[in-house]
Amino acid sequence: MPAPAQPPAFSFESIDAHRVENTLAVMGPKWTTWSVMTMAQEDRPMRVRDVAARLPFVSEQLVGKRLATMHADGLVTRSDHRFGAPYRLSALGESLTHVHRTLGDWSRIHLPARAMAEAERIEDAVQRLRLRHTTAMIQVLGADGPMRFTAIAEGVGLDVGMTRQRLLRLQADGLVTRTGSRHGDPYVLTDAGLELGPVYASVEHWSAALPARWTSPSPAPVAAARRTHSEVPLGAEVVRTAAALRRSAAVPNSLFSHSPQPQPRVPASVTVQSAPGRSR
Repeated sequence: MPAPAQPPAFSFESIDAHRVENTLAVMGPKWTTWSVMTMAQEDRPMRVRDVAARLPFVSEQLVGKRLATMHADGLVTRSDHRFGAPYRLSALGESLTHVHRTLGDWSRIHLPARAMAEAERIEDAVQRLRLRHTTAMIQVLGADGPMRFTAIAEGVGLDVGMTRQRLLRLQADGLVTRTGSRHGDPYVLTDAGLELGPVYASVEHWSAALPARWTSPSPAPVAAARRTHSEVPLGAEVVRTAAALRRSAAVPNSLFSHSPQPQPRVPASVTVQSAPGRSR
């Protein structure tokens, strides 16, 4: 009997980097993952205050802004547009479950192990991947690595400043490393970077349902480095999130720990084990 056919190996060249990055931009705004998972758990129309009550470490105002953005992106729907009308996950928002599962699996296997909520784990994974040019750089290194700095810059079509900035971030996030310590040594993907195939495949498949404005043709490469609002220093979001948790009197220390005490205000599948300590 002939051996069963092996599935084709993942090819980094097959990634539509622009499409993947646009899709991650929809998923990436802070607290989007938490909101989607909370609403999926509840499976009912929810007002802003209802979602905020289940995420007491996030202000109601911020939850409202996030849900408005999610509505504009098609992740949630409303029965009408009156002030205070409830939201519900759209079919597009519900279909994020598979993407979230893939991201969570990749994180558990390939990123440093530590106790964290599932929503935090998934949001952390998205933050590692969502910045512009990150996917293109991983694609180039996955297809042609190891590569020297100048070859990476040429392959992605970026200037020296943006290339250096993105490589530093990818190294800090555990996706890229250098083959040696000397100046000029090539860069290569880590095991975590090499195993991004299922993640990219899942994200790209989900992107087929996005509105056309998110799947427009790729723009010309950026010629100069620009610091954007999303390009925050490493660790800055961690500090802000921790400070928000300390200010929230509604969140006992046991809420995200292994405490056996029930916490009915927050869905267990969203907040099990830990607080959002490393969202960036």
